[in-house]
Amino acid sequence: MSSLSYFLAVIVFLTAILVAYLTKQFQNENSNYLTSNTMTNSKTKLKTIEKEKVVAETLNGRFAMIGLIAAVGAYLTTGQIIPGFV
Repeated sequence: MSSLSYFLAVIVFLTAILVAYLTKQFQNENSNYLTSNTMTNSKTKLKTIEKEKVVAETLNGRFAMIGLIAAVGAYLTTGQIIPGFV
């Protein structure tokens, strides 16, 4: 294998670890948010939906930043945003 293949394998491995870590953080935040944050004067179903939206938006933002960093890294290393496409 070439050195580029090893580099890409390391990047994929680090990304997988980061995704696993963020997923664990998401689960912890979700459980903390559900137990500590109570809304008053609203229905139970509405509370659950609103809490899920907050946690989902937080996770979505984190994954968007991972994608942005990956795009910048691909551009810096290959000169293309999506390597292999012209």
